[in-house]
Amino acid sequence: MNHRNTHNAPIDKQAARQSFNKAASTYDGAAALQREVGLRLLERMHIIRLNPKFIIDVGCGTGYLTIQLRQFFKQAHVIGMDFAEQMLGKARSKLTWRQMLFGRRPVFICGDAERLPIADQSVDLIFSNLTLQWCNDLTAAFSEFRRVLKPGGLLMFSSLGPDTLKELRHSWRTIDNGHHVHPFIDMHDVGDALLRARLADPVMDMEYFTLTFKDGLQLMRELKMLGAHNAQTDRPHNLTGKTHLRQMLQAYERFRNDGRLPATYEIVYGHAWRPETKPLETKAIDTVQVDFQRRPGRTGK
Repeated sequence: MNHRNTHNAPIDKQAARQSFNKAASTYDGAAALQREVGLRLLERMHIIRLNPKFIIDVGCGTGYLTIQLRQFFKQAHVIGMDFAEQMLGKARSKLTWRQMLFGRRPVFICGDAERLPIADQSVDLIFSNLTLQWCNDLTAAFSEFRRVLKPGGLLMFSSLGPDTLKELRHSWRTIDNGHHVHPFIDMHDVGDALLRARLADPVMDMEYFTLTFKDGLQLMRELKMLGAHNAQTDRPHNLTGKTHLRQMLQAYERFRNDGRLPATYEIVYGHAWRPETKPLETKAIDTVQVDFQRRPGRTGK
């Protein structure tokens, strides 16, 4: 049986790739939340006993966390992988001449999380920050992760939960029934996919971030800077008319608080292991929910 994620329609990978390629030059200017979540994910490595020799950063984007991983694990070989070539170009441009000439600099390659261009049982740690929501078949992606992990290897990831951008989604729904906002995967569905992929001892938790904006157009501009467009195949393909856009922005105003418009992000964290020997037996997943409100400036810094 093919266990797809909870999207109403498949993701158009080519459209998503083009969107991220176009955003490569603007991504870092709007990615404060992505960096913060990634650093929180990396901090969790302090409490896990692991000395990886080979690491892959799946969905590395412009390479910020790939470089952080290389600094954190100084003796490791680190590969950054993304499906958007222009993002990888930006990542390579961040390497200093010292990193190019001395030591084990990160290597950046193009590939998709659902079809990793990596050999079987060759990786000690898979690190993936806010990438899984762009997978069509989460079980297939986790099965790929299990394939390339060595026995005893670790998967550490974050993703976006279904409450992400709930204000924007609700505002569009007051105007029409089109799928204007990308759907996101529930934590429990992510956990089920981990078990189906036979990854062991999964642990998951979540927290909420609330970014604030002066108006709805500012939020939409920043989503464009990130390349985070809805890429479902049943997304509206015609240009949004000015009247529809104005009506949506007016509907968004009902959420205004203390002079600012909120945008909720539900962040799901998780980790799991490739079993050392025998396959994983079905077991309950440990989950913890944490509420975290923040009111950052324009880009969440």
